[in-house]
Amino acid sequence: MTRGRFITLEGVEGVGKTTNIEFIRELIEQKEIDVLVTREPGGTPLAEDIREVLLQIRDESMDPITETLLIFAARSQHVANVIEPALSDGRWVLCDRYTDATYAYQGGGRGVPLDALERLAELAQGSLWPDLTIYLDAPVSTALGRIADRQHDRFESENHEFFARVRAGYLAIVEREQRAVLIDATQSLEEVQSRLVEIMNNFWDPLG
Repeated sequence: MTRGRFITLEGVEGVGKTTNIEFIRELIEQKEIDVLVTREPGGTPLAEDIREVLLQIRDESMDPITETLLIFAARSQHVANVIEPALSDGRWVLCDRYTDATYAYQGGGRGVPLDALERLAELAQGSLWPDLTIYLDAPVSTALGRIADRQHDRFESENHEFFARVRAGYLAIVEREQRAVLIDATQSLEEVQSRLVEIMNNFWDPLG
């Protein structure tokens, strides 16, 4: 059986990941490919519980290392129980965020050392990295303006400077990782999705 392909969608809050992950799902299903859509942190009952802990606003501040360890704990569970079994069964996996988000948010945003993130990534996911990563990019002021009217979780409540560091972390990943492709999320939805069609066509052309 041919192993499935692993695609991730990345970006800060407000760039349109929820809308566009469904569009990518439809593109894959049009090819009659069985695709699993999931998210991080989360994707399993236990990992979803950890997600709730991470997103909840509380009086006690969360140390960046605690936050990072919780995220990798959820990821380990997700990889072992959902992502890896699906890929091994030949299914494609489309994931809303993965380890690039940890490098951007906890590395760039929180200042957790890169070597610590690398060691934890190796422990939690082994060699499992995406075949394709699509990064939706927008200036921080634009992205945060799009979520201004909704109730914010613990991450969404962070300030402009935090998200500027996160965005810089994402841009550095796109610069160094051949698997990562950037889309300008300030474009119209039609323009973004036209670019998604182009990216996906380029992705499966070499697959035959």
